[in-house]
Amino acid sequence: MISREEYLRREYEARINRAVDSVYANYGRDFDLLEMADAANFSRFHFHRLFLAFTGETPAGFVRRIRLAMAAGMLSKNPDRSVTEIALECGFSGPSVFARQFKECYGVSAGAWRRAKGAGPGTGSKPDQAIGKPRQADGNTGQAHPHDPPYAHGNVRTRRNTAMSKLAYSAEIKEMPEMTVAYARHLGRYDQIGEAFGRLMRWAGPRGLATDQARVLGVFHDDTDATPEEKLRSSACITVPAGTATDGDIGLMTIPGGKFAVGRFEIAAGQFGDAWAALLGEWLPRSGYQPDDRMCYEVYLNDEQAHPEKKFIVDICEPVKPL
Repeated sequence: MISREEYLRREYEARINRAVDSVYANYGRDFDLLEMADAANFSRFHFHRLFLAFTGETPAGFVRRIRLAMAAGMLSKNPDRSVTEIALECGFSGPSVFARQFKECYGVSAGAWRRAKGAGPGTGSKPDQAIGKPRQADGNTGQAHPHDPPYAHGNVRTRRNTAMSKLAYSAEIKEMPEMTVAYARHLGRYDQIGEAFGRLMRWAGPRGLATDQARVLGVFHDDTDATPEEKLRSSACITVPAGTATDGDIGLMTIPGGKFAVGRFEIAAGQFGDAWAALLGEWLPRSGYQPDDRMCYEVYLNDEQAHPEKKFIVDICEPVKPL
């Protein structure tokens, strides 16, 4: 039985997660920061300090960073869209505000970012791996790590013709269902999400939710190229019936359905990055589809500890739209 202090900490964390989720759902519109407080069911007067204490960022700073990260991802993936169009779609009041904030965050202009990621016209050279990384307090750039999934298109390009080509996999475009999931949030490197899965299963098991019919997923919310490593947000998830009651630091969210590129892999723990690279950099360009801006995720289909080679059987799911 957990202590009252731990119960309250988890409740605060769950409320902060709801505020974070409200930003991801609404970053493109004229978003009132007071809505974050309402989503978290915290006092508007105290919310700024609570959010800062739990996340290390002010609410306004968090919203700005998410908008910039979303814009950076769109710039990389949509070479035919104008910078102004993307800026407005991501909630910026105008191109000049966006240009200033983008350069302050990434140290380069939006156009230079796009060229470095190989998404702009006339980009035939290898992207500069240092350009456009989010600026850290110590001035260092973020570093890639082995499990580098969701929107790491710069990493995809540098991995061409390497280990990804040696992976055996199958891929197809599938219509995926909308899913209601219970989640435990993880903050930090994507390859360290295991602790969140432990928390989730300790909650789901006693409630009879960890059944053979339930799907276990990892959802990745942030662009690894555009977000400092320590601020990457991911969710360990299990499918549950709609309306399932959650408590503590376990939240409930809906994963949108629709068309996805789905790659089936059988891989070791250190090969997730290569698997994402194979799907996005090798198979997807030949498919007639391109990524869109819904959540990407992994569906885990086996217990890797029961596998004779301790491998994961996983479906990597990237949301797509026609070219």
